[in-house]
Formats: sequence, C-alpha cells, structure tokens
Amino acid sequence: MNSHPSQSESDQEQHLIDKLGIFKIQGRDKQGRNILRIIGKFFPARILSVNVLKKYLEEKIFPRLENGPFSVLYVHTDVERSENFPGISTLRSIYDSIPINVRENLEAVYFVHPGLQARLFLATFGRLMFSGGFYGKLRYINRLNFLWDHARRNEIEIPDFVYDHDEDLEYRPMMDYGLESDHPRVYGAPAVDSPVPTYSMRCIS
Repeated sequence: MNSHPSQSESDQEQHLIDKLGIFKIQGRDKQGRNILRIIGKFFPARILSVNVLKKYLEEKIFPRLENGPFSVLYVHTDVERSENFPGISTLRSIYDSIPINVRENLEAVYFVHPGLQARLFLATFGRLMFSGGFYGKLRYINRLNFLWDHARRNEIEIPDFVYDHDEDLEYRPMMDYGLESDHPRVYGAPAVDSPVPTYSMRCIS
C-alpha cells in the first residue's frame, strides 16, 4: 500500500472507497446495536494508501460510532491475500488509530466465512496485534444462516457472491478448512469506463 499519496491521489482514493462500498454503517444486530459492515473482497489493498484509509475512517466512520455500542460484520468471502489483504503493519496502524471511545463501544465482531488461514492468522499474529478483549468479542460465522441468529436479516445488504459461496460450502464442506480449492467464477462485469467491478446485492426480508 502506498503511504504518501498526493492530494489529488488522496481524493481519488477516498472516492474509490465510497464507490466500492467497503465500509457501511447499515442495519442493527439482535441486541439493537448499529452494524459496521465491511466487505473484504472489495478492499483494493494494492492501490490504496494506509494514510488515506486512516483519514477516511477518522472522518467518515469513527465519528458515527462514538455515541453508543456497535458491532462489526466483516465478510471475508473470496478475499485473496495478494489483492485484498493490506498487510500486518497496516492492520496494526489502523487498529492503533481507532479512538479509545470507539474501541470501548465495539461489543461484537461477526466474522463471516473465515476459512482456515484467517483463523490461523488471528490465532497467531492477531494475538500480538490486537488487545486481549478483542477475542472475547469475535464470533466466527461459517454460514449465513448462523449470521441471522445475531443480525437483523432485512436490514443488511449482502453481495450475491457471498450467497453463492455459502451454497458452494453446503456441497463442498472441506472448503471451510482450506482442503479443497475453489473454482473461479464470474461475479460481475466491470464497467467500460471504470476499474471498479459491479456486484449485485441481496437484502432479504
């Protein structure tokens, strides 16, 4: 990730974050807490600078989480380390930039489709990066049906590719443990004048 973009590059990257819809405060969980939804597959780690990302969160996301408890819904479906993973130092830098009152307001983290590698990462490097209290708030969600035990289904948009992956796991359960590779599938065609892929969403009542 580029650390020091110019002002014009910074503006473009912030616009890209908005356009991709990586972060959205959307819906509530069953305890009535606001949800910060994060779609890992949408994160353009190779082109987004850490300083722009931190500025975006500090200006547009954190202020909306200061006044009450909230939960995080992180969707890890189809995340590729070379494309969507920002790196350990970036994750640590972002975590350190979260205001104390926002950290204290975080009460639950729902981690959808974690996979074996993500679990191992959090069990090793994650314990060095995050506070001990973080792990008490972490909930692994292997299937979307389990998510709806915690979150209000009709209030959250979930991309179609997440449902598709969920269906694949029903027929190929060893994918949960990284013992079977997924086959490539086409989720959407990019617009002609934009590098941003188009994804459809489902919000089911």
